[in-house]
Amino acid sequence: MILETIGSSALLVAASETGDKTQLLAFTLAARFRKPWVVMAGILAATVVNHGLAAGAGVLISAFLSPRILSWLLAASFLGFGIWILVPDRDDGAEKAPRFGPFLTTAILFFLAEMGDKTQFATIALGARFHSVLWVTAGTTLGMLVADGLAVAVGEKLADKVQARWIRLATACLFLLFGLGSLWSALSGR
Repeated sequence: MILETIGSSALLVAASETGDKTQLLAFTLAARFRKPWVVMAGILAATVVNHGLAAGAGVLISAFLSPRILSWLLAASFLGFGIWILVPDRDDGAEKAPRFGPFLTTAILFFLAEMGDKTQFATIALGARFHSVLWVTAGTTLGMLVADGLAVAVGEKLADKVQARWIRLATACLFLLFGLGSLWSALSGR
């Protein structure tokens, strides 16, 4: 169950993070500071805190809902995320003058950018589904580091080779599959 929780969480978040505003932010910060390991450390710190809180919220929510109601809510959430993913992110002007150096700037910007983001809501849903703050946070953090690590390491080369709309479509399909699985559980009473 631990490997399923980590693997599912990592896969879902890595896929949804691809082409997301925080991935674009990772590229921008890496290009600006030219310190990829410091930027990745800031991403790690922000993600652990943000996703730990989100997974905790999901576990808490699941404790108060019956499994059937939770299945319906998860199905609606994952299906909704699948549709939401199809809408491209816009650049929110995250490229402001840094005040705190590369690590703190990255950590603060990432934490704030994740508030209300698809990956944060997905982490809440995953926490509710798997009932584990630790393993969901580990998986979602791993997924964020993989996706954002690619942005930091590869940058524009990735965008030149893969069209963002195909990435969004593949990610949307992944969320829709999770949603259909939750819907099946809700309908079958599992």
